[in-house]
Amino acid sequence: MPTLSQFLFGATVLGALLAALGIALSPAWQSWRRRRLARQPFPAAWRRVLARHVPQVRRLPVDLQLRLKQLMQVFIAQKPFIGCDGLVVTEAMRVVVAAQACLLLLNRPQWHYANLRQVLLYPGAFLVDRVRTEAGGVLRDERQVLAGESWSQGQVVLSWDDVLAGAADPTDGRNVVVHEFAHQLDQADGQSNGAPPLPQGMDARRWARVLQAEFDHLQRQLAAGEENLLGAYAATNSAEFFAVASEVFFEQGPRLAATRPALYAELAAFYGLEPTSW
Repeated sequence: MPTLSQFLFGATVLGALLAALGIALSPAWQSWRRRRLARQPFPAAWRRVLARHVPQVRRLPVDLQLRLKQLMQVFIAQKPFIGCDGLVVTEAMRVVVAAQACLLLLNRPQWHYANLRQVLLYPGAFLVDRVRTEAGGVLRDERQVLAGESWSQGQVVLSWDDVLAGAADPTDGRNVVVHEFAHQLDQADGQSNGAPPLPQGMDARRWARVLQAEFDHLQRQLAAGEENLLGAYAATNSAEFFAVASEVFFEQGPRLAATRPALYAELAAFYGLEPTSW
């Protein structure tokens, strides 16, 4: 049985450890650590990876390029990457994913994907088993081939082949990293419904009204067989509509602004960016 002095010493040590843990988890400490990471010199090897694999970076204004690199340093330092199906995750892979994921944070310094615990990378498209409810409540097992997936529990799953393909052409409106990390923003409140927590000052009723009207418009276009910018997958549900619209916003901003100006305006306010000027 421990003596009183031993008990008091142990309690003191435990208290110190708990206090240290509390400091490490405090918002102030986290903010200080992010600032410290962002001030580190950007590695030359990472610059070469961006030049080779992420041409989107060159399209950004100089100030946003700098901001992106700072966000990448924080992201790579804080978010674990796990290779799946035999894939060995390299530094270059982390850089390519981080560059695209951090596009969504460029003018939102308070966002750091706080709920994201890890990024899982597969070599290529991966299989998932789902149970689908059909008419009459019948349950059916279904196997799907996916390029990416975002979980509200704090994981993003990506196909490395599709990550590279999405980064290679920054103007085709298709980017699996932007898509899945838009889902992460949407899921920040625990729900995936196309209604992410909005920045201060945004009108939630206008956001809901505009996105619902644009979603309904897309469904009418598809039913009539008309050409559209977003594509059929965006009409799956409100969550997918937001994620696909985010892809198009970042990669085809001028076209989105010209064809769906109300949708563009809401996304520009949400992300705090104007891709038409890139």
